[in-house]
Amino acid sequence: MEGNPPRMVALLAAAVVTTMLSLSSCCASSAGGGGGQLLHPVILIPGSGGNQLEARLKDDYRPSSLTCRVWPLVRGRGGWFRMWFESSVVVAPLTRCFAERMMLYYDRDADDYRNAPGVQTRVSDLGSTSTLRYLDPTLKVLTGYMDVLASTLEKAGYEEGRDLFGAPYDFRYGLAAPGHPSQVGTAYLERLRLLVESACAANGGMPAVLMAHSLGGLYALQFLARAPPAWRAAHVKRLVTLSAPWGGSVQEMLTFASGNTLGVPFVDPSLIRDEQRSSESNLWLLPTPKVFGNTTLVVSERHNRTYSAKNVTQFLNDIGFADGVEPYRARTRPLGEVLPEPGVPVTCLVGTGVDTVESLVFGDEGFDAGPVEVVYGDGDGTVNLASLMGPIKAWSDSPSQVLEVVELPKVSHMGILKDKSALDQILRILDSINLNAATTTNTTHQSS
Repeated sequence: MEGNPPRMVALLAAAVVTTMLSLSSCCASSAGGGGGQLLHPVILIPGSGGNQLEARLKDDYRPSSLTCRVWPLVRGRGGWFRMWFESSVVVAPLTRCFAERMMLYYDRDADDYRNAPGVQTRVSDLGSTSTLRYLDPTLKVLTGYMDVLASTLEKAGYEEGRDLFGAPYDFRYGLAAPGHPSQVGTAYLERLRLLVESACAANGGMPAVLMAHSLGGLYALQFLARAPPAWRAAHVKRLVTLSAPWGGSVQEMLTFASGNTLGVPFVDPSLIRDEQRSSESNLWLLPTPKVFGNTTLVVSERHNRTYSAKNVTQFLNDIGFADGVEPYRARTRPLGEVLPEPGVPVTCLVGTGVDTVESLVFGDEGFDAGPVEVVYGDGDGTVNLASLMGPIKAWSDSPSQVLEVVELPKVSHMGILKDKSALDQILRILDSINLNAATTTNTTHQSS
């Protein structure tokens, strides 16, 4: 698939929307497997940082420096090299090369996003989980993105290529509201559909479990909402989301204002900020008015102005990113205004009780200098509690939508992929599905 990648989610504390109807710390010993028993296949859909991207530079590529012209030295493989994530990005001159190649451009005439001129990109073929496990073997911060989760499922009886599959994508691109083209995003949904169908067919017609982390949850929801009800019923047994940012995050406003290194050491955020702003998926992850309303999320002393989710367009203008206003207004904001019911049973695992960015204050030096004050609230350290929980409340009121919410105290946004309490809950869910004991009523669990 042609495309380009990155971004993460964010934060805020808000009214804790949960009525504890039952407490459970159920732990499953296995998901089945063994003895030839067919399992419902599992398809892992990663978050924005959990994908590998490769690039190839074409004749019309115009590097900004001699360094970018000669790096990297590519021999063989048809000129393809890993672009995301490659540890050499921590070297300042190479950071600039990385950023210019990762950049997306919004084509107003076509109303769609495209790669930088002369840059061709691709992601791994759907099916394999290997690219979700090791993003960079030399840089520990992004190594083993979903390795613990995948290995846990394998120990429980799942096998890669048989009933365990990966569904990577170019996370820089997003999806667009109805009426707007989204060539890369739409192509991914079609490839995902084919993967789900082949996984089901290879496992005796057993419908699949979609297991999606972070941004992958938003993709999975749109995938299901755009599929015919009969197809969903035949091919998807359950959607399991891990730390899905249903209503965006406050942290994303920091990314747009000052840049965000995502925990990668030695990288100057100012060198990657323009590239991060160009990402369509980052616009998708901005806090939504439906969740955050008129609450002040950002204060600019230099502009003598406050910003809420309802005046993000003013925020984009004031930080110097006017080019993002129209695609945000027309393409991505409508996706967060109404979250369609998935139409299949859903289990949402959410981390709570971790300090999460709730508001930002920028001083007289402006947005480039970074915030002078950060206020923290509840969430998973990346996504605010209001975003994790609020938007899906309406689903629990629907008689046709099965919803289970599992709270995981002190489990972070990335920690949810390897924390024992989270893994135990995932195995519990798969055990219940494979034993034909899926939940049929709306419940809320808390795991300690």
